Amino acid sequence: MTKQARRSLWAWGLESDEPSHEERVGFAKSLSEQWGRDLQVPEAVPLRALELRPPRIEASEALRPFCADDPHERAFHTYGSSFPERLRAFSGEFSRPPDFVAHPRNEDELERVLAFCADRSCSAVPWGGGSSVVYGVSVPDDDPLCVTIDLDRFNRVLELDETSRAARIQAGVLGPALEDQLRPSGHTLRHFPQSFEWSTLGGWIATRAGGHYATNHTHIDDFVESVRMLTPTGWWESRRLPGSGAGPSPDRLAIGSEGILGVITEAWMRIQRRPRFRATASLRFDSWDAGAEAVRHIVQAKLWPANLRLLDPREAKNAGLDGSQALLIVGFESSELSQEQHIHQAVAIARECGGQMGEEEIRLSDSSERTTGRSGAAGAWRSAFIGVGKGLNLITGLGLIADTFETSITWDRWPDFDREVRAAVEKCMAEVTGGGSLTCRFTHVYPDGPAPYYTFSTRGRLGAELEQWAAIKAVATDAVIRAGGTSTHHHAVGRMHRDGYDRQRPEPFARALRAAKRELDPAAILNPGVLIDPS
Repeated sequence: MTKQARRSLWAWGLESDEPSHEERVGFAKSLSEQWGRDLQVPEAVPLRALELRPPRIEASEALRPFCADDPHERAFHTYGSSFPERLRAFSGEFSRPPDFVAHPRNEDELERVLAFCADRSCSAVPWGGGSSVVYGVSVPDDDPLCVTIDLDRFNRVLELDETSRAARIQAGVLGPALEDQLRPSGHTLRHFPQSFEWSTLGGWIATRAGGHYATNHTHIDDFVESVRMLTPTGWWESRRLPGSGAGPSPDRLAIGSEGILGVITEAWMRIQRRPRFRATASLRFDSWDAGAEAVRHIVQAKLWPANLRLLDPREAKNAGLDGSQALLIVGFESSELSQEQHIHQAVAIARECGGQMGEEEIRLSDSSERTTGRSGAAGAWRSAFIGVGKGLNLITGLGLIADTFETSITWDRWPDFDREVRAAVEKCMAEVTGGGSLTCRFTHVYPDGPAPYYTFSTRGRLGAELEQWAAIKAVATDAVIRAGGTSTHHHAVGRMHRDGYDRQRPEPFARALRAAKRELDPAAILNPGVLIDPS
């Protein structure tokens, strides 16, 4: 296999992205002063000190050329990127690694891997970039024999249809590599989840990921033209069409299937010309509710801004505000038309709802260089958003519990929903850890409701962080479902959100999904425990 820079076992990114011990000591010192108590600064357990159980099954001779069972491969593919998983990896806890990792280079080799797993009743876990935060790529809870199938060799744009503006793209390509391959022709997929650097096209499709657009084209669903995937009973490929009314859509069953029905290998995706015209503005509101009303009016006017993100006062502090006002960031983009009229219309609506700004704060650009949204409050928030990985790496192992949960809700229920969720989570943090911080922003908005994204952080007790996190997460999930929201808007279900998903979906649909699982994966080898129990 080609030697590449290695991914970190516990940090977001490469091994080179891991903060030094000195950096962590400095960060812990500032936290100690803030909290009024000294913090221990443990070091991550290195790879050489890990005690992984031996593989319980070996790759057959036909698989060996593209499979690996060395300690780093097995340890790295043990977990996704959720808070509990990163903390366990930091502490050297790898009690359930996969037995080996397959890196098929083509569809024939992928067929061989699935046949091997079916013949030996071995679980097969499809793997994209490992950015799952919902236990979506880990070894199943009952710890069967397990092979992780890493699609990193399926990493190319295979075909470009400039007339229809579509591209046939392999599923294992990471976000930056995908954009690099589309850029020479002047195109882009324009799908940028926060995990963009370390997530793949196949992962986005399998999890119904949310991306760059805050309105209109919000999910990967909006870009999929057709999907090809391998099921244990054969190939599944939908006809490439701009739209169809022919019965239930096969793409709709593949999108969001989270690896339980098949392994996605490629897809035809709708692409677009790279934006040239941009316009951004940021407005401050004296209340969170006033900002939400402005967002509702803008999205219901169907101007379709690319960015329409509302930050509550606590979250707005990351953008340089003083914590007393909410912040609305509005952005438009187009490859063909000036966005000046759109931004002025959106700003006018926001001002009618109490938004405050100076005329000079509207920023326009008509070049391919990204000159808007890089300064002022919008730029400060953007830097904090993109740099989230560095912050997560610094806090790991210091006793700080920090995580997120997200959902969506209709506008008529929104204010009460927000109050109910905040009250439940803040009460839980007070009981479990003595208190903490809870912030919210809108990541996506629709004419009929917002997608609020909550972030909680609190001081945990060293050695008990996972139990404390689990208590807070359970209360958050229960509050969201009880108040009428979805168990997940774009983070996927995985194994983490199973309880909420089970409560949300109609039972006849659950039976239909189990029937599809039995038909496509009769031995139930693909990602057991995700979305459904196959039995």
